[in-house]
Amino acid sequence: MTAARSTLSVLVLARNEEARIASCLERVQWADDIVVVDDMSTDRTAELARRSGARVVRRAFDDFSSQGNFGLDHIQGDWVLALDADEWVTPALRDEILRMLQQPTVCRGFTYKRLNFFLGHRMRYGGWYHDILRLFRRDGTRFAGRVHHTPQVQGAVGRLSGEVEHRPFRSLEQFISRQNRYSSDQAREWYEEQGPGLVPRVREHLIWKPWKLFWKFLVKKQGFREGMHGVVFAGLFAWVHFLEWAKYFERVEGFASGAPRPSKALQEAGGGPDHHAVL
Repeated sequence: MTAARSTLSVLVLARNEEARIASCLERVQWADDIVVVDDMSTDRTAELARRSGARVVRRAFDDFSSQGNFGLDHIQGDWVLALDADEWVTPALRDEILRMLQQPTVCRGFTYKRLNFFLGHRMRYGGWYHDILRLFRRDGTRFAGRVHHTPQVQGAVGRLSGEVEHRPFRSLEQFISRQNRYSSDQAREWYEEQGPGLVPRVREHLIWKPWKLFWKFLVKKQGFREGMHGVVFAGLFAWVHFLEWAKYFERVEGFASGAPRPSKALQEAGGGPDHHAVL
């Protein structure tokens, strides 16, 4: 007797994505169920998602994990493919997923490649062509992390060879605006979880680490093979790391809104986890 085919739900988090949501959903029409969590969009995102066959649930954004977990509560499939509105599932990845659904597996999740586009250019070097874990069993899995929501898979993780194409921004202006928001969220998360505990590491991450990251992306990860796209990419993502730590320093100093200035004794406290920013 042939085992019953597992079902798949696609989960998309979106806000004001009318320019891209239809293209994203068009490439997952083969899924059994599509859920779009709409962050109270003021454009036609919800309307276009419904036209594409998705079930739309609306929720004001708090953080990425709570938004994703809210979506999981509305999922019906055995498996979940979590996408951003700026991601396109390739035919090769689609075919791999469909084959996986037809066969028994001990894996609770699968990674696949994310092929990023930087200013319209495919980035296969520079550290931005990597595996991501966004395909997982619904039961027993929740998202964690406020800024970079990651599914916490309980069990074995396999790997698929297909890709999802990722076009995260259309201009440097949009990139800078988005990273300005993300870096503020990251700094706030560090401050709320660690207080001034990361202060002993501020000097390292403001002065030396951005240069190390620039060298890593451009030389070690061979970003130079992407030409000027690789140079600009390395510089921008090193800057993002600097910005996150500068904003954390701002909070420790007490100048950021809602961040009380800690005592000198607390500022001298050590410890805190290592954090490798950006990727």
